Amino acid sequence: MEGNEKMASELLLPTEEYLKYGVHIGTKFKTAAMEPFIYKKRPDGLSVLNLEKINERIIIAAKFLANYEPEDILVCGRRESAWKPIAMFKKATGAKAMIGRYLPGILTNTNLKEFTEAKVVVVSDPWTDRNVVEDAVKVGIPIVALCDTNNVINKIDLVIPCNNKGKKSLALVFWLLAREYLKLRGKISKDEEFEYKTEDFISD
Repeated sequence: MEGNEKMASELLLPTEEYLKYGVHIGTKFKTAAMEPFIYKKRPDGLSVLNLEKINERIIIAAKFLANYEPEDILVCGRRESAWKPIAMFKKATGAKAMIGRYLPGILTNTNLKEFTEAKVVVVSDPWTDRNVVEDAVKVGIPIVALCDTNNVINKIDLVIPCNNKGKKSLALVFWLLAREYLKLRGKISKDEEFEYKTEDFISD
C-alpha cells in the first residue's frame, strides 16, 4: 500500500486523469521495440500502454528538452489531431513548430527558403513525420518522439510511449510537456501557475 501511494504521488497527474484522456490506449499491432512499454492486451485486441512508463518518459523528455532554449526546439506533426497541441506547445513555451506537411530538406538544405535550424526535434509520430526524422538523423539532431504500440523506433533517441493518434491524448502529452518544461526552465514555480488548461490543447 505504501509503495502504491509513493508511485501515485510521483505521477504528474492522478491516474484517472491519464485514463480519461486515453493516453494509454494503443493499437492492435505492436512492434518488438515497443513491447517494454506495453502493460497488457485487451480482449478486443488493443494493446494497453503502461501508465507509469508514460509518466516516467514525459518527465525524462521534459528534463531533456529543458536543456535547450525554446528557439532551439522544433516540434513537428503531420497528423491533424496533433496540430492544435503543437501550436499550443509553441505558444506556451516559445518553441518552433512545423504543422502539417514537412518538406524534406528543411533541416538540411540551407538553400531552401524554409530552411530551419534546430538543436532538438520533437515529432508526434515517427511514421507520419518520417521526413523530419530522416533529416534530423542526417544532421545529427536528437529526436524525441511520441510513439504508439505500432511504431518502429530505431532512429529515435527518446521515446514517449502514448496514444499518438487521439486528439485528447496528444493534447494531454503536449500540455504536460509544456508545463514541465516551463517549471524546469524556471518560468513557473508550480503547476498552478501554468496558465493553460488541457482543454486548450485539444483539437476542435
